Amino acid sequence: MADIAKVVGATLPDKPVAWNKRDLLTYAVGVGAKNDEFPFIYELDPNFAALPTYPVVLALKGADQDVNLFSERLKGRPVEGMPNLDPNRVVHATQSVEIIKPLPLVSGEGWTWKSRYTGVVENKSGLILTAENLLVDPKGEVYAKLYSSSFNLGAKATGEKFSKFIAGPPQGKPIPKDRKPDYVVTDQTTPEQALIFRLSGDYNPLHIDPRIGKAAGFGGVILHGLSTFGFAGRAVLKTVGGGDPASVRYFGVRFTAPVKPGDALETSIWEVGKGPNGSTEVAFETKNLTTGKVVLGSGLAYVVKKQGAKL
Repeated sequence: MADIAKVVGATLPDKPVAWNKRDLLTYAVGVGAKNDEFPFIYELDPNFAALPTYPVVLALKGADQDVNLFSERLKGRPVEGMPNLDPNRVVHATQSVEIIKPLPLVSGEGWTWKSRYTGVVENKSGLILTAENLLVDPKGEVYAKLYSSSFNLGAKATGEKFSKFIAGPPQGKPIPKDRKPDYVVTDQTTPEQALIFRLSGDYNPLHIDPRIGKAAGFGGVILHGLSTFGFAGRAVLKTVGGGDPASVRYFGVRFTAPVKPGDALETSIWEVGKGPNGSTEVAFETKNLTTGKVVLGSGLAYVVKKQGAKL
């Protein structure tokens, strides 16, 4: 029998990661950046910068500039205590990114992605694994801390309820039910959205081959959850942060329903109090206007408000 308590605290081998200006431009259009968002779509703009959510793609991109085989990216060193998991029955459950230092426009060599498991939950539906990831420069300085959790449908270890955590992301306040949002941002994905986003490193065939999407029960291709994540990140950045990429210090969500390329999105945003280090705490959710379902829930961001700044 698998001993999943041993999984918590286990580290994975460091992975090299790298990016250049073209990668930042590709990511920006993959998360819906429009032709007036010059700091993110035009490398000669004096304020050219990485979108603050960019580091989330590095786990699968690695240091490559070419395509990769998604099934190979999922493979790794066996972790003591981990049961066998079916890669075809894994969905992204949560994702967060804390921006500790602004990213350089070009990484150069020597950057690493450090990962450890910090939580595991077993329930009747499967296993939820939480990983902490650090983006570290060649001198050992941490630029971003990310948490991601995966829901492994139907996976079993003990056959009983189990939960153990040693670290995790901050938990936000519930969305206010007694007042309208402070900001509402609508945006339109295109039928080609997943074709663009996959170029940032996630080449899962689920996002391009309709046969795989149908076999998985989605009725066809679905958009990468991290693309939707980036759409919501742009909405919060543009409103609360005034378009200044340095304004967003933390951004996290729970993935609650799929989006198909071409669906319309609506992100509702509430300022709910003071955050750490002079920031404003923000609660938000993103709804798929095409299906009426909330696709990003439990949204939390810490943003340093910038008055008067515009994209």
